[in-house]
Amino acid sequence: MRIAALIPTYNNGGTLQRVVEGVRAECPAVVIVNDGSTDNTASILRQYADAEGVHVIECRVNKGKGHALKVGLRQAREMGFDYAVTIDSDLQHNPADIAALRAALGQAAQDGGAGSPVAVIGSRNLAANGMPQANSFANRFSNFWFTVQTGLRLPDTQTGFRLYPLHHLPPLWLLPNRYEAELLLLVLMAWGGVRLVPVPVSVDYPKDRVSHFRPFADFARISLLNTLLCIVSVIYAWPRHLVRKIFCHVKKKC
Repeated sequence: MRIAALIPTYNNGGTLQRVVEGVRAECPAVVIVNDGSTDNTASILRQYADAEGVHVIECRVNKGKGHALKVGLRQAREMGFDYAVTIDSDLQHNPADIAALRAALGQAAQDGGAGSPVAVIGSRNLAANGMPQANSFANRFSNFWFTVQTGLRLPDTQTGFRLYPLHHLPPLWLLPNRYEAELLLLVLMAWGGVRLVPVPVSVDYPKDRVSHFRPFADFARISLLNTLLCIVSVIYAWPRHLVRKIFCHVKKKC
């Protein structure tokens, strides 16, 4: 299993280099997407111009985290990788936890067979000290609707720390350009039969962390997406799931 790390970044110059160095210690192949940063991000990334295993993509205009993820996931897939582990550049995630995600992937492959598509979801402790209340509420809200839409439970549906199966992703053009792209990826993977495996990861909020999550605007966009997904789940996903269960029962394959 060839795994690349993917770091989308926007104006996180204060923490970016520490994240990159930590990730490189865990994963030799790194794709960094600079999503139109206006701080010192570009100068930091120039240090890695000739670094082995580091591939930097510069976007001239900021288009949002969803856009950066789409660009990076496509690039990792084109480079021949099987999986991409995404990690935020604000240092809330510990790069050393990449090992836990890789271990969970290996265990899931053993349990479900090597050909079974698996995505590993790094799950933060939502009750941790320092967790912004707006983020915590939005996450619990999102967790509830994810269960309604898919019938599955996940402890953290808004984490940016994930290990994606690059050859079993939904069409990336379906994803919006902002934060809600990560939620849509989860739902579409669940509907598409990808097994979602949560694994606990640590979380920290350093003083120099810069967050671009907009509590009102982004929560509104997530709420709108959840409304649309609930409609689709009633019309398509749940009936499809019921038909598949009935078919499996008749064929005695489940």
